[in-house]
Amino acid sequence: MRAQRRFLSYLSIALAFTVIGATLRISSADTFRPAVRGRRGVVAGGQPLSVEAGMRILQHGGNAVDAGVATILAASVIEFSHFSFGGEVPILIKLKGRDVAVIEGMGTAPAKATREFFVNRAQQRGAVTTATAPDSSATLRAGNGNQDMPTMAGARSGMIPSTGPLAATVPAVLDACVTALDQFGTRTLAEVMQPAIELADGFPIDELRVQYITTRAPIFSQWPDAKRVFLPNGAVPKVGDVFVQADLARTLRSIVSNERRNARRGRHAALMAARDYFYKGPLAKRIGDYMQTHGGLLAAADLVGWHAKVGAPAKGEYRGYEVYKTGFWAQGPMMIEVLNLLEGYDLKKMGQNSPEYIHTVTEALKLGFADRDRFYGDPDFVKIPSQQLLSKDYARMRRSLIDGQNASLSQRPGDPANMRPLLASASQISYNAAPVPEIEKANDTTCVNVIDKNGNMFSATPSGAWLPAVVAGDTGVLMGQRLQSALTDPNSPNVVAPGKRPRITLTPTLVLKNGEPFMVLSTPGGDNQDQGLLQVLLNVIEFGMNPQEAVEAPRFDTQHYISSFDNHEFMPGLLNVESRIPPEVISQLNSRGHKLKIQAAWGTGSSPTVIMYDARSKVISGGADPRRGRYAVAW
Repeated sequence: MRAQRRFLSYLSIALAFTVIGATLRISSADTFRPAVRGRRGVVAGGQPLSVEAGMRILQHGGNAVDAGVATILAASVIEFSHFSFGGEVPILIKLKGRDVAVIEGMGTAPAKATREFFVNRAQQRGAVTTATAPDSSATLRAGNGNQDMPTMAGARSGMIPSTGPLAATVPAVLDACVTALDQFGTRTLAEVMQPAIELADGFPIDELRVQYITTRAPIFSQWPDAKRVFLPNGAVPKVGDVFVQADLARTLRSIVSNERRNARRGRHAALMAARDYFYKGPLAKRIGDYMQTHGGLLAAADLVGWHAKVGAPAKGEYRGYEVYKTGFWAQGPMMIEVLNLLEGYDLKKMGQNSPEYIHTVTEALKLGFADRDRFYGDPDFVKIPSQQLLSKDYARMRRSLIDGQNASLSQRPGDPANMRPLLASASQISYNAAPVPEIEKANDTTCVNVIDKNGNMFSATPSGAWLPAVVAGDTGVLMGQRLQSALTDPNSPNVVAPGKRPRITLTPTLVLKNGEPFMVLSTPGGDNQDQGLLQVLLNVIEFGMNPQEAVEAPRFDTQHYISSFDNHEFMPGLLNVESRIPPEVISQLNSRGHKLKIQAAWGTGSSPTVIMYDARSKVISGGADPRRGRYAVAW
């Protein structure tokens, strides 16, 4: 009898393995890292200590929002090469039983930031593309004629400087984080900020941060407070040195002290007290005074008048998946436009990264970018035909412009107001500046994604206030550079204006399937962000990849758009392709008229993290791109 039971047990195991082998897709792809999986939560970000901060909060009972905010705040201390506390962070949140919401964490232009100011400034200096970058009072008194420093080496600065005091918008990180905690989280600010405070007290500095300090020192050394922070004892820190930001630590402690002092008034009141200390209290005055006396436009009144709104997302649908992005004050809705275009093609039949696939996706991206550059801007200032831009009917008309055999070399915005595929008055844009070598591009921005055991979802793209940056005196707060993303063209919806948000590239992404959690993903990469995220999403939906396979697969990106940075260059037809794409594919792309630039095997500028949720098993899986050192941890 015992032998019979043993035989039946072995038989059941054998049958189980047979069923599993017949039904599950067993991946044969080689990846640098395995996908991480857990049932209590996954946190993904740009540095292991940032991710640890979020996981610590999950393990102490916080939800995805609490963990996401902790990860952002930790990153704002240690990822200063890409993002810091004075920057910005759009956030998408989906709590169980509630609708998707957007925390509109993008600060506005100062009240003094008029188009006329920047145009006149350039004219007074005799050239559109050069003028003093630091604009510090000391520099001006000394009569130094320093040039505006572009974000990317080899590029030219635009009429709005790419760095320095004049490029700053209202710091948005703290208010965005407090708003997220207040309306969607469960923990106090003191709890989620504690890892950041510990890191500001000192952390072992890594190779990437040392590299950034070394290469950016000639720029930030023009500002004494930045030099004091990032060149302690007058020297570049060595890898492994404990790097301390004492001023920033003191600022963070003062913020949470105000929360604690108001704790008896209730959680909401305490959070608002902490927020107001930064935006309406002593910190706002010190930041504003510093900027005003060092050639900037930002004033304390600009901080007093700003608050992060909770808005509605842009929503699209692709083959039954619900895709959510920010509003049209960022480039996110462009991905929905492109997915609408691509829904008319059998991408799976084309094959992942085949010549037909790369050509079709690239041409669809060009059309999406053309609409972005023509219509997107701050909805508080401009009327945007949002419903038409995101409609399937509009995409159907625009799809007719894609030539399956020839690459487009012109910018072709549509006419959504009249529901026509091409805007009749569209004008050709031409620039003569040379492309910037990929290795010299700025690696600004990071990413934060979290899903917890209840399926709560959090996706953020923290950015801004990266090195080189002005440090606002003894506050330790690095100031942002996002105003450079606005234009001085009076006909553009993205023209600079007081109190207006520049249209940004930051684009967190949240995806549902049948109303249930499915995926969150975000990435650094500037204008390349939605291109990288689009390919990762298609790798999962169309080609069945797990999250790690999806982020490691070879990618491509077009530069056929008006750059959101520096001198806003347009590079018609330029297509970057990683060298892991087969030579025969590259040859066919060349024959179709794409202006190819072959990158290193892992050379694309985007670097996403992805978290997926299985609504049936409740298993959460994550992937982190090794291209720029992303990390994901499961619990």
